[in-house]
Amino acid sequence: MKIVCIGGGPAGLYFGLLMKQLDPGHDISVVERNRPYDTFGWGVVFSDATMDNMRLWDAETAALIEEAFNHWDDIELRIKGRVIRSGGHGFVGIGRKRLLNILQRRCEQLGVQLVFEQEVDSDEDYADADLVIASDGIHSKIRTRYAEAFEPDIVTRPNRYIWLGTRKLYDAFTFDFRKTEHGWFQAHIYKFDAETTTFIVECPESVWLAHGLDAADSEQSIAFCERLFADNLQGERLMTNARHLRGSAWLNFQRVVCSRWWLKNRHGSHVVLMGDAVHTAHFAIGSGTKLAIEDAIELVRQIQSHGDRDLTEVLQQYQALRSVETLRLQNAAWNAMEWFEVCGQRYCDTLEPEQFMYSMLTRSQRISHENLRLRDPAWLEGYERWFAARTPLQRDAALPPVPPMFTPYAVRSLTLKNRVVVSPMAQYAAVDGIAGDYHLVHLGARALGGAGLVFVEMTCVSPDARITPGCPGLWNDEQGAAWQRIVDWVHAHSDARIAIQLGHAGAKGSTRRAWDGIDKPLPPAGGEPNWPLISASPQQYLEGESQVSRAMTRADMDRVKADFVAATRRAAAAGFDWLELHGAHGYLLSSFISPLTNHRGDAYGGSLANRLRYPLEVFEAMRAAWPQALPMSVRISAHDWVEGGITPADAVAIARAFKAAGADLIDCSSGQVSKREQITYGRMFQTPFADRVRQEAGIATIAVGAISEADHVNSIIAAGRADLCAIARPHLANPAWTLSEAARIGYTELQWPRTYRAAKGQLEANHARRNAQASAAAR
Repeated sequence: MKIVCIGGGPAGLYFGLLMKQLDPGHDISVVERNRPYDTFGWGVVFSDATMDNMRLWDAETAALIEEAFNHWDDIELRIKGRVIRSGGHGFVGIGRKRLLNILQRRCEQLGVQLVFEQEVDSDEDYADADLVIASDGIHSKIRTRYAEAFEPDIVTRPNRYIWLGTRKLYDAFTFDFRKTEHGWFQAHIYKFDAETTTFIVECPESVWLAHGLDAADSEQSIAFCERLFADNLQGERLMTNARHLRGSAWLNFQRVVCSRWWLKNRHGSHVVLMGDAVHTAHFAIGSGTKLAIEDAIELVRQIQSHGDRDLTEVLQQYQALRSVETLRLQNAAWNAMEWFEVCGQRYCDTLEPEQFMYSMLTRSQRISHENLRLRDPAWLEGYERWFAARTPLQRDAALPPVPPMFTPYAVRSLTLKNRVVVSPMAQYAAVDGIAGDYHLVHLGARALGGAGLVFVEMTCVSPDARITPGCPGLWNDEQGAAWQRIVDWVHAHSDARIAIQLGHAGAKGSTRRAWDGIDKPLPPAGGEPNWPLISASPQQYLEGESQVSRAMTRADMDRVKADFVAATRRAAAAGFDWLELHGAHGYLLSSFISPLTNHRGDAYGGSLANRLRYPLEVFEAMRAAWPQALPMSVRISAHDWVEGGITPADAVAIARAFKAAGADLIDCSSGQVSKREQITYGRMFQTPFADRVRQEAGIATIAVGAISEADHVNSIIAAGRADLCAIARPHLANPAWTLSEAARIGYTELQWPRTYRAAKGQLEANHARRNAQASAAAR
């Protein structure tokens, strides 16, 4: 084949040399705008997995690169006059210029033609090429030329950063946070050769502007950074590289994602984007060069496997494989990037240095609690002890530390034995709103299963507040007595606490049970008649299918508020330990809060403050009726996932309003307000909402959504992203999920019900044996 690589970065050079090595008969050129052996940049970071790949594909190049590597295990944090260090993280760094020079020389040895000082504007400059690799960087001209085909999604991020170097050498990957009169700066620092260290300084746009750095030239910006980090630099200077800065001292990171990675141009050449031209990963996890190298490897692997006669099939397979891995890394990089973008606003001031370090280490969600234990068990043990000392736990220091999820949590007069919550989950099994034997068995089993708090499902405050005819209620004394039977059983037979969630379905009511058609209206000819619906504004949840609700009048509002208060008093009389108000998921109170469903023209519509007015009236009346010594939480939809709906920033304002009204915690869910929602799912996908509300609104939170293992809970609680974790589906599958997870991670101190203790030792022994086998296999 005739192959042309446009752009002499890692992707183009490495692909060129691998293809030449695969078949010396290929005619391969790499075209670069700069002069020979003249490149820019400071250090880049590799992973061990990438190096393993490189050794497999070209051992000689890998050996040359490894000779130039600087390796370090430790991460060091400097903040608020403290220095904290954790080990076992295993990074390798190399100067970008050194890396490219190695690849250039290797290309020359193999017979790849290197063409320097040549600007390429179009792939059509090489009309006779079979394959054109567009490795021309983040500002790719080829990607721009075919934007309609490649469909790039380019997002410019808000933080400003300047990429500098210094002769001061560091023996750890160092993060240095400095507070000024206008806000926080952070430096990302790592050594990449025997003489030089990368020194990236980053800050929010508002802080950058407040310091007048938008008007500063490169020298002035460097001088500012030298003053800011003077005690760290200890007299060493910071250095810049004009070419790298491309005419601007401070840059904004651009996240690039392309829907398509390749095309066939009008000359029949296959044009493939590679490296930063097709995807970027933020420097917060240092994966840009890794992605570029592994792009090159995968395309060569596909050509080797399928041959080069049908490049279309090869490229389809290439994109299918690489896009999955790329998305995984980009998501991790996005999490890390967002953490650094908001750390000054959320974490630097609110978290103590120890917890700040933990939050920083787990920022990408690729590193979990148990992964930290593998990396640095002594540091993690020390942190677990530090965390537990800030809870009501009384413990002999000679005993092993307690995992964060099993530390107690105190709120008002109530203390939960651990941080695990059985989430409220609709069962649709009540008759005339009465919780019966099914509920006793269902909730009793979960109370015996080890969780600190068990929620009953959303309980309706009136007959017309139900979602389905099978929903439980608390609008009469018979229902109250049924609930008291269950509460008394839980208190008598377990050490769990039990909570009730009160709500009103609003426009989402009068529907079938989930297994008969979720959200579908009751059939007109059935034995269970529909009932009229109310909401903030007229609404039809399922367009063209659901019943249309009518807007609430003042009289309706007074009646519903009285219903909530009456149900609250019955809940207290039944002996519940905790009360939650359901203000989420498009139900009645949520319909007031969201602009998607509230179109009122009176004092209860318009601004967020107005839309919150009625939900706050209801909450305040409930708080007055609920015992002051017992906690109350509010479930909110922290994100509607629809343009024009509630955003996470709104969630902070909502949380502040309920906090001022007396709420103790905010239960941070999202969605289910509109069928137009476009939710981005993933493990712990709603935890960032709990994290943001907790830090910015200054109120405790409950994290929910795709939390499915102890490692998730420990990571969330230890990082301060939430105070409690509500686990739903895993508790449906296994009522004793908490007991099982404790055994799985080797925590044997969690008390089992005495009737079940015969199983405890066997389960723990089985898990211990599996864990030992897994550790041996890993070695």
